[in-house]
Parts: sequence; structure tokens; C-alpha cells
Amino acid sequence: MDLESGSRSRNSQWLKSYKTTLSLVYQSFGVVYGDISTSPIYVFTSTFSGRLKDQENNDDLILGVLSLVFWTLTLIPLCKYTIFVLGADDNGEGGTFALYSLLCRHSKMSLLNTAHAMHENISAHNVVTSSKETKTSSLLKDFFEKHRSSRIVLLLVVLLGTSMVIGDGVLTPSMSVLSAVSGIHVRAPNLHENYTVFIACVILMGLFALQHYGTHRVGFLFAPILIAWLFCISGIGVYNILKWNPRVISALSPYYAYNFFKRAGKDGWRSLGGIVLCITGAEAMFADLGHFSQLSIRIAFTGVVYPCLVIAYMGEAAYLSKHKLDLHRSFHKAIPEVVFWPVFIIATLATVVGSQAIISATYSIISQCRALRCFPRVKIIHTSSQVHGQIYIPEVNWILMVLCIIVTVGFRDTAMIGNAYGLAVITVMFVTTCLMFLVIVTVWKKTALAGILFVAVFGSLELLYFSACLVKVPKGGWLPLLLSFIFMTVMSIWHYGTRQKQVFELQNKVCLERLLSLGPNLGIVRVPGIGLIYSNVVSGVPPMFAHFVTNFPAFHRILIFVTLQSLTVPKVPPSEQFLVGRIGPPEYRLFHCVIRYGYKDARRDCYDFENQLIMKVAEFLQHEEEEDSSGAQGQMLLPGIASSPVADAVVGPENDIRIGRRKKVGFRGVDKGDRVKELMEAKESGVAYMMGHTCVVASDASSFMKKFAINFVYGFLQRNCRRPAVALGIPHTSLIEMEAEFGERAKLVGNQLEDGKEVRLHLGIED
Repeated sequence: MDLESGSRSRNSQWLKSYKTTLSLVYQSFGVVYGDISTSPIYVFTSTFSGRLKDQENNDDLILGVLSLVFWTLTLIPLCKYTIFVLGADDNGEGGTFALYSLLCRHSKMSLLNTAHAMHENISAHNVVTSSKETKTSSLLKDFFEKHRSSRIVLLLVVLLGTSMVIGDGVLTPSMSVLSAVSGIHVRAPNLHENYTVFIACVILMGLFALQHYGTHRVGFLFAPILIAWLFCISGIGVYNILKWNPRVISALSPYYAYNFFKRAGKDGWRSLGGIVLCITGAEAMFADLGHFSQLSIRIAFTGVVYPCLVIAYMGEAAYLSKHKLDLHRSFHKAIPEVVFWPVFIIATLATVVGSQAIISATYSIISQCRALRCFPRVKIIHTSSQVHGQIYIPEVNWILMVLCIIVTVGFRDTAMIGNAYGLAVITVMFVTTCLMFLVIVTVWKKTALAGILFVAVFGSLELLYFSACLVKVPKGGWLPLLLSFIFMTVMSIWHYGTRQKQVFELQNKVCLERLLSLGPNLGIVRVPGIGLIYSNVVSGVPPMFAHFVTNFPAFHRILIFVTLQSLTVPKVPPSEQFLVGRIGPPEYRLFHCVIRYGYKDARRDCYDFENQLIMKVAEFLQHEEEEDSSGAQGQMLLPGIASSPVADAVVGPENDIRIGRRKKVGFRGVDKGDRVKELMEAKESGVAYMMGHTCVVASDASSFMKKFAINFVYGFLQRNCRRPAVALGIPHTSLIEMEAEFGERAKLVGNQLEDGKEVRLHLGIED
């Protein structure tokens, strides 16, 4: 009976897993594959937009383009991404930042100051690798550890990749929607181009206007539309192959690709900028990995998307081989007349779905950058309580909409937009290839030969496409370069300015013993309630609080210094997020709490966060009482991990964070049974939030570029982004914001802050 019961249980688990995988496969069609599935609309048109269409022997050229499209789809999305890149996930998460996070956890490559030793006990950090360290892996890790410039270059490469993905968020909707709407000229050739552009702009405005509802409300439409689209283009492909030219099947041979370059020469190389559009959206398979699973994405692509796309391209090539004059609108011309309007409507809906996928990916990437302090503070709205990845960012949404409309109205020509689109796509893929080389060697611990082979096969192909796209920079290819430069500059300057503020707080923090010794002389008054003091200081007292005490010698009966840490891991388990410890003797009632977040963790709203924080402090006090009753001494503990002493962070040379064991403190002078009760009574009296605001200004001796970057760009971003209190959802009525200004303003000279005396206090400020 037990054996039979166990067998039924295993069968039930297998059936449940099978159903879950199939469900994820179905959902992935509407989220992951919208972009790559709509590429047949414009690939052949973009490829033959130049001098290639004027050459003789178009039959061989068309078959050569088909061969190149087939092998590009096979080598990059099918082989590179589904076989190799999907396996480089970061605890189930994908994307450029996931690869960077993976590298940072296995070596000292991070510049984000998140790899503190106190965070090594997080389960996400504990990656077990069975392979032994190789010589190449050791050399690479030593190189990045010794040369800070190499870590700067690595971060800039990561920011370049993310900037290009954000650029895709501008180009994909413009390219896809305008290409689909342009097909109306097949049935209405006399329609003026302005009407086509106007219709595309209306669709784009409607698309971005619906974003605030969240993808979960319209998500049920996505998968059926994409599945219907894939079956439409594959069915039309089979029809065109059988009717016009069954011989196109022979173009799957790589000989036709070789023959294409032999006949087309330099024009054939330039046309690669159009062929690369067949793999737009391949990066989404990896970027959206966190919402699905490796198996579901692999099944969906290899079983449905890949064969449908190959058949669609073959059918279009078969039609073109007999209708060479239709190269300018080959996709819509190849649709049989009897089903033209239904397919046209499905194509337009499919481009909207494809645009939605890249817009959601843009939100996700900006959220990751913001969590790691590489992007200004913006408002992030979670549109689904079940799926954390479904978010909406109002500021980014409207900026993308304006940029999309400007691109659509300004370019009007899908060929020029395609030139820009192709450069953005291939740049992101090449960045992924470079990061994969480091992952293969340092994380997977394979030989250098394995990493070199990976780069040689895929990187050389991508560089070939990249070189062809660079030639088209004057014809629209400059747009992604300009967009990525702007986004990359914003992220780099914001990261630098934020890092300098953290350095200032660390170097100017107040010694605890000094503050406690001054307490009686200042005549400090303790008022009822709990005060939460936010700072970037992991140990000691932040300078902002010291200025507050010296000017207003009164604070709450219980003080909790709160430090929010964003780590290069996707998510931190809730039981490991809070790190609570006591500062000073128990009679001072001072606590320090470090809250660790992953770059994809959802920040709680203020009320829930406040309750959980106080609950964790209460758990810490209970643990103290238990230890004291057993004769043990108190020490800093991480709630949720039994008997795991956590050390206090101490700032060492060059701002390096080292760990030293916290000095054990006795609990004399306090009634141990009343500690939790006292905490609850203080909570009933009210909770106040205290935050500091530091202005960063370049010194007079700084270079012009640094003055421009810090005083103008960073100052502009800091004044116009959401203030920290608003980003954290702190209620205005409970907020005390302190702005410490030294002299005229807070001036950062080197790493020192000039002396001054002015202190301003804001109570209950409004955004």
C-alpha cells in the first residue's frame, strides 16, 4: 500500500509539473516572442531597401537572403540563447544585470559596493560549484581585483547594454507599428503617407495610455493573438511555397549564403543591417527568464516559434522569386487577397503585443538600475499582486511615448528606423556575448578555450552584423547611439554622485562613544515614540543625526537607525532581509537595522514596512531576554537564521567594508521582561521618520567636465527626481527631513566636506 501510495504521489507531482510547464509555455507567447515573431513584416523590405534590389540575378540574391536569415535564426536565437545563455541565469533571473550579478558574486568585479561580507550568509550568495578553480579563472579574477579601471570598464559595458535595451523600447514600437500600418497602402495605394503616420501615432498613444492598467488586465489577449499570428504566417508561408516556388527549400543550404556574398559583394555586406532584424527580440528570451522557466522558453521557441518563422520567411522568398517588383512591400503583397484584411488586423495587433513586451522589459531594466542606484529615483507601481515583474513607471512611460512619436513622425521611413533598430539589437547581443565569456571562465570554470570558441562562433557573427550596421549610422543608425549615450551618461553620473554621497557619510560618521559622552552635556530630552533614522552608514552614527542632536537636543525614546542595502542578487528571502542589532548599552534604547533587498525585490509600502521592522526588533529583544536568562551575552543576530552571529561592519582603508565581531554587551539596568512591552508602547505613541539631504557640488579646482557632470547634470537630476521620502512612501505628516548645509552649500572637495554651521529642519514636507 505504501509503495502504491508513493507511486501515485510521484505521478501526481509529475502531472502537476507537466501542467505548470505547459501553462508557462502558453503564457510565454504573449510576453517573450512578440518582437521576434513580427520581424517577417520588415526583414525583406529592409534588406532590399538599398542598391541590392537593383542588381541582376535577383533569384539568387533572394535565396541567399533566405539562407542568411535561416542560419542567423539557427545560430543566434536557437543555439546561442536557448542552449548556452539561458543556462547562465542568476537564481532564475535573466538579463544583462543578471549576468553582472552572477559575475560579482563569484569574484570581486563589482563597483556597486553591495558585496559586503555581512551579506555572505544570504542563501542567494551561497552558490555551490563543483568545478575546481582553473588557472584562467584565477588570472581573470586577480586582474579585476587588482585593476579598478577594469571594473569601471565592465560596469560601463553593462550600462551600455542596458542603455541599448532602453533604446529598443523607443525603436521597437515605432518600427513594428509603422511597418504593420504601412501595409494598408497595398489596398489603398493613393492614401497619403501622412495618414499612415497619423494612424501609427494614434495606435502608439493608445498603447502607452493603457500601460497604467498593467499587463495582467490585458495579458489574456496576448498569447492567443501571437499564436494566431504565428499560425497565420506559417500557413501563408506553406501556401506561397507550394504555389510559387517549392525550390526555395534548397536555400537552407549554407552554399546559398556563400553565393550571395560572391554575387552581391559589398552591397551584400551592407544588406546585413536588414537581415539582422530577423533576430530582434531574441534577447527577450533571456531578459524575461525570471517570469517563466528555462524549459518553457526552450519548448516554446524550438517547438513553435522557430519552425513557424522559418516557414514564413521561406514563403515570402518563394513569392518574391516570382514577383521581384514587390520588394518594397513584400510581406503584405505575399498575403493572399482573400485573407488580406484579417491578416492585416492580426498583424497590427501582433505588433502592439510585441511593443508591449519590450516596454515591459524596459520598465523591468530601469527598476533593476534604480534598485542598484544607477538610475534616478522614479515611481514604480506594481500592477499585479501575483506577478512581481508586472510594473508600471509613469515618468518612463510618457518619456517613451514622446520619443516614439518623435521617431515615427521624424523618420516616417521604416528603412531608416530599421537601420537604427538593427544597431541597437546587435549591440545588446554582443554585450551579452562578452559577459558570457567571463561567465564561462569564472563562473562555470571552463577552460579559456571554451570561452574563446563561444566568442569566436557567435561574437564574430555579431561583429559582422555590427560592422554592417555601423555603415548605416548616417542613415538613421545614429539614433540608438545618441539614445544610449544619453541614458548611459545619466546612469553613470547618477551612480557617481550617489557613490560620493555615501563616501562622505562613511568618512564623516560620528563615533558612538563620542556621541554618548556628549549626551549629558547636551541635555538631551527623550520624547515618547519611535524614531526611524534613514542613512547609508552601516555602523556608527550618521553625520546627519549628529547635526540634528547638537541643534535640537531631543529625540524619541527608542531610536532605530535604518540602512537600506541593494544587493547584486535577484531576491533576498524575507527571513533574511532584516539584520537587527543594538547600539550602545541597553538603557540608551538605540538599535541598528540593515534591510537587504535584491534588485528585483518589491519594496513594501510604508505601513507594512514599519510593522515588520518593529516586529523584527521585538524578536531581537526576545532573543536577548532568552540569552540573558541563560547567562549568555547579547550579540547582533539576524532574525530567521538560528544561532548565526552576524558581525558589525567596520570601515577600513579605501572604503573597503570589513567585518569584525561585535563586542558583547551585558543587559544591566533594564527590566528584561518589559523590553518588548516598552517597544509596543512607544509604537502606540507614534513613529517618526528622519532623513537627511546632502547637496553635492564639485570644488572650484575640479575640471570643467566634472563641474558640468556634478553641478549641472547630477544637480538637475537630483532636483527633478522623486525625493527619497516619496520613493520610500513615507507619509509627510510623520517625516522630519534635515538638510545640512555647510557654508553656502555642501561642497565636496576631494573626499572632505567644508566646515559650516547652517542647519535647516523640514517637518512634514510635501513633494
